[in-house]
Amino acid sequence: MASKHLTSDTRLTEYKRMSYPNSNLSSPFSYLIFSDSFVTTNLFMSEQNLNFKVNVNTEIGRLRKLLIHSPDSGLGKVVPSKAQDWLFEDIVHLDTIRKGEYDYYIKLLMYFLDPNKIKGKLAEIDSEEANRNFYKPNHPEFHNSTAVIEIQNLLSEMLEDESIRKKLVAAVCAIEGCTYKVQIELTQTPAKELAEIFISGTLANDTMIFAPIPNLIFTRDVGTTINNHILLNKPAKKARVRETLLMRYIFFNHPLFEGYRNNILEIPDVTMHFLRPGDEPAFSTTLEGGDVMMVSPNHVLIGCSERTSEHGANEAIKLLFDQNVVEKVTVVKIPNKRDYMHLDTVFTQVKRNTWVILNSIAHSPKYNPYEPINFLKEPEKLEATTAIQFTKANPQEPKHFEHVEALLNDISQNDLKSTEPTKIIYSGNNTFPYDSREQWTDSCNLLAIKEGVVLGYDRNDKTVEAFKAAGFDVVDVKDLIQDLESGKVNAETISDTLILMPSAELSRARGGFHCMSLPILRDDI
Repeated sequence: MASKHLTSDTRLTEYKRMSYPNSNLSSPFSYLIFSDSFVTTNLFMSEQNLNFKVNVNTEIGRLRKLLIHSPDSGLGKVVPSKAQDWLFEDIVHLDTIRKGEYDYYIKLLMYFLDPNKIKGKLAEIDSEEANRNFYKPNHPEFHNSTAVIEIQNLLSEMLEDESIRKKLVAAVCAIEGCTYKVQIELTQTPAKELAEIFISGTLANDTMIFAPIPNLIFTRDVGTTINNHILLNKPAKKARVRETLLMRYIFFNHPLFEGYRNNILEIPDVTMHFLRPGDEPAFSTTLEGGDVMMVSPNHVLIGCSERTSEHGANEAIKLLFDQNVVEKVTVVKIPNKRDYMHLDTVFTQVKRNTWVILNSIAHSPKYNPYEPINFLKEPEKLEATTAIQFTKANPQEPKHFEHVEALLNDISQNDLKSTEPTKIIYSGNNTFPYDSREQWTDSCNLLAIKEGVVLGYDRNDKTVEAFKAAGFDVVDVKDLIQDLESGKVNAETISDTLILMPSAELSRARGGFHCMSLPILRDDI
């Protein structure tokens, strides 16, 4: 780290200009922003920026950096009458979701992505005296990992810039319908406190001034890294508009992403959209990150679902082809149902030749021709799943796959050059009613830390049996963390393992660890 007492005014000025190009460096406020303590922290950050890289070209390459958001006080303010409006199925117990569940996620990520922050220090970090400060964004003792990157801290750092702060306060107040007086008060609020208000909707005195954004813990949905580009979402639900706005400002204004601002992709509305009828879903242009998967260096999957529309997929395809980001996009149309919500709630990748999926998505329902009902009633089109592949070279002649399993096999064998047969692990071990029950609690929503090593919820017992039958080891995260701390297990050599994470409260929020991660750097495979 650079010395706290800088000997060169030129060095400081250059740092300011590099980190905050929109700031007036001659204004009095700039000296408030760039105090010694601020410069000490952020000069270190600027040095990190020189080595900062954005690149993800598969779902399973060794994870190196990701964006996360730790459960904030807004989750503890979700009320039953608003839960579904805020996209929750139930209210959660905040203390349990933090201490008993999400903290283990952070610990595990640290051992794999930033071990120097935790190895040999676990007892101290988890001591009663430490009071969980290691896990609290914006706290002086927060881990501040440059690999496990906390969105709230990025927001706080960005808000130190007065110009950006004024613009973002105005934008938030506009979409939330705040009074002008509140807007002025927020503009004058210190950056760290303001970041917490933007996320929780609550002032320091515990007064709520607008709704929380509890879904920000699902960072995958705000964007997807596609090679060295980031495709931003266009949310389907009003509850996610503010988090989308905050992330857009972070990607375009935080110095960490300065070198990639030209690689941030935004979905436009379709031409003349304002002439189309109201808010009818058939005419909407929406896309969320849970419906986008980067499965190989030149191949992206986009799901059409409850949250991503055909128009959204169409605009994303044109954008990705026009910007020469990928050569191939496959659209997977899944049933438009709350049960499924996003593509990554019905399947995710485990290894180059292994996938976990809900069977009814893998194969569309087959109808018995001898049943009279098939002559009396048309089959439900919404229950069908289709996969249509477009290529940049020949977009007018898409390829149709017989079913989703055929698509996954094609990715494994042809895109990823697997030398082994493709394996499919089914939710609930393909046993009724456990298949649907466990899909609801995210049996198919797994995060690969490296190829073959995935995180999932501990409550999906039948799916765990299916993993064991497929040759995977299964380990409880609490045991694994102790083994990683003691050196009994090496993060670099562990393979073919399903890591079970505590999930009693997290699963109520309707998202697994694939949802709770936005990878921005993975190794090639």
